[in-house]
Amino acid sequence: MPTFDSSFHQNKTRREFLDRASGGFGAVALAGIFKELQGSSMNPLEARPSHHAPKAERVIFLYSTGGVSHIDTFNHRPQLTKDHGKSITASRWLNKPGSYKRFLTKSRFSFKQYGQSGAWVSELFPHLGSVIDDICVLNAMHCESDGHDKATLAAHTGSAQFARPSAGSWVSYGLGTENQNLPSFMVLGPAAPYAGSQTWGSDFLPACHQGTHLVPGKDPLPNIKPQNPNLSLQQMELALRQKVNQTYLTEPSSDQQLEARIRSFETAFGMQREAPEAFNFAEETDETMDLYGIKRETTTGFGWQCLVARRLAERGVRFLELIDVGSSNNWDSHGNIGDHERLAKAIDKPIAGLLTDLKRRGMLDSTLVVWTTEFGRTPFHENPDHPGREHHNLCFSSWMAGGGIKGGIVHGESDEYGIRTAKDAVHTHDLHATMLHLLGINHEQLTFRHAGRDFRLTDVYGNVINKIIS
Repeated sequence: MPTFDSSFHQNKTRREFLDRASGGFGAVALAGIFKELQGSSMNPLEARPSHHAPKAERVIFLYSTGGVSHIDTFNHRPQLTKDHGKSITASRWLNKPGSYKRFLTKSRFSFKQYGQSGAWVSELFPHLGSVIDDICVLNAMHCESDGHDKATLAAHTGSAQFARPSAGSWVSYGLGTENQNLPSFMVLGPAAPYAGSQTWGSDFLPACHQGTHLVPGKDPLPNIKPQNPNLSLQQMELALRQKVNQTYLTEPSSDQQLEARIRSFETAFGMQREAPEAFNFAEETDETMDLYGIKRETTTGFGWQCLVARRLAERGVRFLELIDVGSSNNWDSHGNIGDHERLAKAIDKPIAGLLTDLKRRGMLDSTLVVWTTEFGRTPFHENPDHPGREHHNLCFSSWMAGGGIKGGIVHGESDEYGIRTAKDAVHTHDLHATMLHLLGINHEQLTFRHAGRDFRLTDVYGNVINKIIS
């Protein structure tokens, strides 16, 4: 079985690596620009073999910010409806543990069964219901924190307490990129979720693995236009800049930052050719545009993000995150769960369109699509007639599709009210372990030595969810 080169990833320092490289890393970067040496072992982003045969080649990670209510979307709890108004004793309330008398509150949205699988889906997601046989719903998710910042950080990095490398950065570090002209890890979203840019940061991993954030709009990559329209002259300017960079590589503690900057110049040079084409929808048919729920002149919205993600996935980007942030707020519906209707409408058709488009292009089998949120929302409240719901990390819903996942199944069950997990619980660490496994990575072996210990995405936890793998 192929394994990662531990001498490159762990046992050799960056300084030792640079000392061995003829002419330093600056020369390597120039070689990448002018000779396009994509197979060189000196390139930190070159494509590398996985630990075992992968089922997926890439990930599209869909993140709905704010905490989507599981009992109003994918976790149908008819007993909750029957017992609406009944008092219970809750163990947490407003981020505080304790003993609280609260009242069960039913969903205001109806559910129905979809597809051959008969999976229950809320009326909020009729388009996703139409493709439910390609989806595996995880109805017994749980995580450590019911605070936005900590839970969001954990959903992305596996750590609720400290900044750690993002899942996308770990994938980039482990597998590299299939297209040297585009970043291996890209993030599409109008704004960062809770926890900010840490959600796509590389932290202690080499900085070239951090996510490249694209903001939807008429010019999502305003800084990649050539400074000089004469390409040959620009190459000369870059060569001079690289010589200056090479001099500073000898400075203490400059390795990672400067190498990342050198690599950013190299990638930006390639992106001048490839990125604009990826954002150009001219070749897309009207039927495809309608599939994503967008018009040809559209440059914002989740439909635009989904279609760009498909086009970037086709071009070899390894990890794509799409951040779902509402135009005026997010899914944090404390005051009125009715907000979920507007927010769901914005993503339902685009996501279903993405799954349909990937499938008909023969890409779904090799593309792992994951949808999640930081936590769920309480099935109870102080007032049984209150229209909102509070944070709830003891049970929530996510789903996975494509890339080796069994479609048309529901994995895990909550209790009858959706308060706690009851069967086949899935922790955030398990979700991450499964994502890596499907990419051919052993989550226990993908490590990076930092501050005297070996770190990994799943810390010292996590189990692959083998029941959902085809």
